[in-house]
Amino acid sequence: MSDSTLRQSAGHTATTGDTTPGPLDGIRVVDLASVVMGPYAARILGDLGADVVKIEPPVGDVMRQLHKRRENGLGALMLNLNRNKRSAALNLKSPAGHQAVLDIIADADVLITNMRPRALKKLGLTYDDLAEANPSLVYCQAAGFRTDSRYADRAAYDEVIQSTSGMVDLMRRATGKPSYVPTVLADKVCGLAIVQGVMAALLARVRTGRGQQVEVPMADTMFAFTLLEHIGGRAFEPPHGDVGFPRSLAPGHEALPTKDGYACILPYSIANVRDFFAEVGRADLGDDPRFADRASMSEHIGELYELIGRHTPERTTQEWESFCADASIPFAPVLDLDRAGEHEYWAEGGMLAVSEHPTEGLYRLIGSPLAFSDTPTSLRRHCPELGQHTDEVLRELGYTEAQLAAVHAT
Repeated sequence: MSDSTLRQSAGHTATTGDTTPGPLDGIRVVDLASVVMGPYAARILGDLGADVVKIEPPVGDVMRQLHKRRENGLGALMLNLNRNKRSAALNLKSPAGHQAVLDIIADADVLITNMRPRALKKLGLTYDDLAEANPSLVYCQAAGFRTDSRYADRAAYDEVIQSTSGMVDLMRRATGKPSYVPTVLADKVCGLAIVQGVMAALLARVRTGRGQQVEVPMADTMFAFTLLEHIGGRAFEPPHGDVGFPRSLAPGHEALPTKDGYACILPYSIANVRDFFAEVGRADLGDDPRFADRASMSEHIGELYELIGRHTPERTTQEWESFCADASIPFAPVLDLDRAGEHEYWAEGGMLAVSEHPTEGLYRLIGSPLAFSDTPTSLRRHCPELGQHTDEVLRELGYTEAQLAAVHAT
């Protein structure tokens, strides 16, 4: 494993350099997206070896300035969201800039965009506009809502999608408060769905020789994601009970206090429950009919959590870890994100490596979770400066100096 792989050995720094080609080597992706969802998907494809060209307006993606950053530097999120890309700064509203974008897309394998349908139509960047010039193009349109719906042109941010997909209602049912999950969950889940759709379309192209349009509506993606286990009794017609997955929505479904912290202590099987209560001197509860079989335990899961939680403060986190390991009871200490790099699992796996950006200096590089035996993921490029590769990309398409001057004049 070289130092440029994206999952480092403990103590290594991540550096750029020549590496074994990734599984998507030779695939060119145009990232015509902003903020998180689309750029996250494009970055994953870049980690996998694709040549990703990020097209930005002359003012740059908003994420360049958002989030914590050093003075006049790149935002922290930008650094990890847009690595393994080249940046071309182009004005889509100028004739020369617009033509340059069309030329880049005509030479690409994949286009990812989260622009709204109305804007794409106005700019002549719909699938129908582009497919004739590039019939092998995989065109991935990711937006808030289905393009054939009345909501097609509505603005969609993570909180909007969490609300409309039922995620906020899940939080209400679990906590009594209709709150948002404290991460951009919809953006990231939908980013993964984009990757899934693009990869499937590329595989189909191998068989047919044709590209196609792939649509990833955030609302639909998160609706399906939320309901998978929570459709509950509403899966039947007529309904056979309420929505919701009992284990997840039960009172007390949370990390439990230990003598010196918090941990996930999760007796899952009937044997786990019996072993836990025998260990804390309550063997009688191991034979309690409420926990005698899976169906009964599911019905009384909140009571089980409450009984377990009475005993967890009696021991330290390490003591519980030792017991749970011996008894094969699912366990994990609660990770303090401030100290994530110190945890033995993350330190050994190298998922947080120190890297050095040409302009931003040292920063924490979040690794790729994927490991390939022959075509590893790699850090080939740090997050680019705005427009750093505009001329390079266009010269590859045969642009003359006069044409480049016309692009920059707009």
